Amino acid sequence: MKKIYFDYAATTPVDKQVLKIMLPYFDKIFANTSSIHSFGVKADQALEASRKKIADLLRVEARDIIFTGSATESNNLAIKGFAFANKNKGNHILVSSVEHDCVLGSARWLKTQGFEVDFIPVEKDGTVKVDFIKKSIRKETILVSVIHANNEIGTINPIKEIGEICKQNKVIFHTDAVQSFGKISIDIKQNNIDMLTASSHKMYGPKGAALLYVKKGINLTPILHGGGHERGLRSSTVNVAAIVGFAKACELSFRQMNTEAKRLIKLRDKLIQGILATIPDSHLNGNPNKRLPNNINVRFDGIEGEGLVMLLDEKGIACSTGSACSSASLSPSHVLLACGIDAGHAHGSLRISLGRWTQEEDIRYMLEVLPSVVKRLRKISPFYKKGN
Repeated sequence: MKKIYFDYAATTPVDKQVLKIMLPYFDKIFANTSSIHSFGVKADQALEASRKKIADLLRVEARDIIFTGSATESNNLAIKGFAFANKNKGNHILVSSVEHDCVLGSARWLKTQGFEVDFIPVEKDGTVKVDFIKKSIRKETILVSVIHANNEIGTINPIKEIGEICKQNKVIFHTDAVQSFGKISIDIKQNNIDMLTASSHKMYGPKGAALLYVKKGINLTPILHGGGHERGLRSSTVNVAAIVGFAKACELSFRQMNTEAKRLIKLRDKLIQGILATIPDSHLNGNPNKRLPNNINVRFDGIEGEGLVMLLDEKGIACSTGSACSSASLSPSHVLLACGIDAGHAHGSLRISLGRWTQEEDIRYMLEVLPSVVKRLRKISPFYKKGN
């Protein structure tokens, strides 16, 4: 039986070139970067070389890159760390309603700590309503956080416009770029981005490494206290092997970004068109054009996404119903609900995400298997009526 991985948005396999460059940092250059002996110095040199490599790709200063253990940690540090460090300037924060759960969770927690949080609504395609941001910024507003490209439906937000609004109003702008980083271009300075989150395991690097870009002059309160690593913002023994792998993954992704995007868009559009043409009562979620090159999110009337994922898995196809971090939840996607899709229809959604090793034959196989699986589920569904 074929085995096809269509869940690259959840996590990616480590590229062999990345794995190869990491190996010496497990048993040869393994020392603590804080140690002053020659072993520690070599490890620290590898850490700083990785920091500079990523900073050069982003055209920012190396000192502005803070390494963390995950995107969840980076987002928590950005949202909570900034709020507490700057509460004397204001207590109002704007966060989009379609953020990853780690951003929404941080924002909701801040509400229990005396901060005011407004959630920015979105259009039907998941694009944030920029006018709402303009109208909602006030003198107490200190931070706006809007995801660059949505992790579930792939819609790309107008971050340049949002960044300009924030700059004009002297409000700090943070963006979660976990899904877009290495897939589409992002100019931090041109887009007036003050803080940016990215993650290694979403771009063919290892788990356990992520970053937070923090523009010079921005103060954060650390959420981890200890030995004062990463300029005092992220105490913990540094995961040198993972960070070296992260830097190599960034190098590879940025080098082939444009050609890979074109290849994936062609495959993506072929699959979208095939699904909509062959499966009645199927719908594309998200913006049809302003979406990530590798993201397809579709919903099917009258069926449950969880059942669809399980039956596809029996056919050797791995997909998901939404965000990997929330895939065990039986609640409908908060992203789809924010787009105005009712709970019943939201439950029938499937996220298919392509990647570096996706081939045209994989698309053909999916188009052979998916219609019959949907038909099978609808036959036993009490909710499906043709054309509903």
